[in-house]
Amino acid sequence: MRKVKLREGVDLANLYGPRDMHLRLIEDGLRVRVSARGDEVTLEGLPEAVGRAEHLLCELAERTIGRRQLKSEDITRALRATEEDSSSKPDFPNPAPLFTPKGSVVPKTPSQHVYVEAIQKHDLVIGIGPAGTGKTYLAMAMALGALMRKEVCRIVLARPAVEAGERLGFLPGDMFAKVHPYLRPLYDALYGMMEMDRANRLIERGDIEMAPLAFMRGRTLNDAFVILDEAQNATAEQMKMFLTRLGFNSKAVITGDITQVDLPPDRTSGLIQVTEILRAVEGIKFVYFHERDIVRHRLVQDIIKAYNQYGNGAGDSQTRSDGPK
Repeated sequence: MRKVKLREGVDLANLYGPRDMHLRLIEDGLRVRVSARGDEVTLEGLPEAVGRAEHLLCELAERTIGRRQLKSEDITRALRATEEDSSSKPDFPNPAPLFTPKGSVVPKTPSQHVYVEAIQKHDLVIGIGPAGTGKTYLAMAMALGALMRKEVCRIVLARPAVEAGERLGFLPGDMFAKVHPYLRPLYDALYGMMEMDRANRLIERGDIEMAPLAFMRGRTLNDAFVILDEAQNATAEQMKMFLTRLGFNSKAVITGDITQVDLPPDRTSGLIQVTEILRAVEGIKFVYFHERDIVRHRLVQDIIKAYNQYGNGAGDSQTRSDGPK
């Protein structure tokens, strides 16, 4: 048995959770018994598990001092981090928040922290990993921050116009109406960080531009923060075209999931190809995400893991998203 005295300033209600829900999650995850009385927590169980529980509690307590509101998903992610390597202490980054017009955005996993730092330090960052890991969302937050600070003059958001596993056929309307369904996820991310009216004014002024990837040919993007989303559906030719659009004082972030390619079988994914072509180029940073970085519903992590296990069991080495060998 070990008693842990939490230091002054810890938000106990936040740390323990509603009806001590966070403590129950730690109990189930580490197979220890946790009881709390005020700022003193008693831990019972195997020595190794008790040590990990103490470290976890202290790290989570530090987060509450910074007025960060803990959720059950934060506890679950922290527990998963301890499972990655039980012989060492998990990494709990406490990065500065990214400020957007609607509030702050904070990286929630070690990989997200690495990703944000990479975007700050490099002009071209390629984020690869499963859906729901925050690749596009964090890039959008950093783009808006750069625009608000006048570090760039505009944001350019691009996406390949490729259907997910089906053919929609003829779409009615003008050019905007035809391409809008493909760009809708980018609008959703933008409206999540900025009031819709303000965002639409910036779009009308040209400060924020959304376009299908095919419309990028022939352009030079100076003083811009450029995001290419769903890049696994860019062909090899489109990827080369996009990469050569980058102009002076510009930054580009490319995101995608190489396990969800919707191109025809005879077309090469440009995102998969660049992992081989550009991995040794100085100034380009690759960041790989994993299922433990997923910040959507808890079931999404288990779904991604199940698909990866199924693909590996079938001998499909192409479905893995853990980076090049």
